[in-house]
Amino acid sequence: MFKPFLLGALLCAAAAGTAVAQPKTTRIVVSFTSGGPVDMVARTISEQLGKELGRTVIIDNKPGANGAIGAVDVAKSVADGSTLWFTSVGAAAVNPSLYEKLPYDMQRDFAPVSLVVNNVEVLVAQKSDPARDAAEFVAAAKKRTTPTAMASSGTGSIPHLAIDQLADATGAKLMHVPYKGAAPAITDLMGGQVSGFFGDVTGLLGHLQGGRLKALGVASSKRHPSLPEVRTLEEQGIKGVDTNNWYALYAPAKTPPEVIEALNKALRNTLAAAEVRDKLIKAGTEPAPSTPQELAALQKRDTDKWARLIRAKNIKAE
Repeated sequence: MFKPFLLGALLCAAAAGTAVAQPKTTRIVVSFTSGGPVDMVARTISEQLGKELGRTVIIDNKPGANGAIGAVDVAKSVADGSTLWFTSVGAAAVNPSLYEKLPYDMQRDFAPVSLVVNNVEVLVAQKSDPARDAAEFVAAAKKRTTPTAMASSGTGSIPHLAIDQLADATGAKLMHVPYKGAAPAITDLMGGQVSGFFGDVTGLLGHLQGGRLKALGVASSKRHPSLPEVRTLEEQGIKGVDTNNWYALYAPAKTPPEVIEALNKALRNTLAAAEVRDKLIKAGTEPAPSTPQELAALQKRDTDKWARLIRAKNIKAE
């Protein structure tokens, strides 16, 4: 078992010879609003993580600019493990291609700590939609003379990129309709203003369980444990929709390796705690701790993957 006092010793050692006093708290900057899925995961792990670190962990929401505001805040913070960045894949692996100029650089400004959770995307439609699955939804779209309207949570978001992947994979004519967040997109889907939406299972599970929306297929290599009856897109003959809206933890770039290692161990212990793990799984997300090196490799793969699609579709940030 990782001992909380070990991190304190490592932090003190890392700061030896400097005038910077070690804080009694660790601040996790979340690049999204309070109450959303990223914030939910951050708050779910914060108390147990604080126990593992032997200090208080506070959540600091800094939404805006597709994660850039939070990113810059952390990049400029003291690199001693007292400030961390919790973000989704968008700010880490999509923004570098979506924006011509970013006020932060993932390689220069951040040190990976660990992947935290994986989030499967699920294609949903109105409860009254006659399609029983994604294959029937696509078939109906192909028969229409006008493109089928598909909502997303914003230009360049994972739901948007999933729509483009679905169009490429099937040849269906789909019209992207961007919204400012998932909530208004879901509202308009239920109201019939759009026909479909890709979203994280964790953000849609309540609507699906309550019968307000219909799940047509999951964009994953395997079925989701919270939606075991919903077939994957590949099971339905649709290949090439490769999405994972992962959330991960980063530290400022110059954080000492021994501090990164201690943070990583503390997070692993946190995600292994039964109460934390069960709460995350019940919410529809998958705990998925990694090594810093594994997160760095995943970040690079996804950065390259989304860059190819963004260039091919000439997607520009709004």
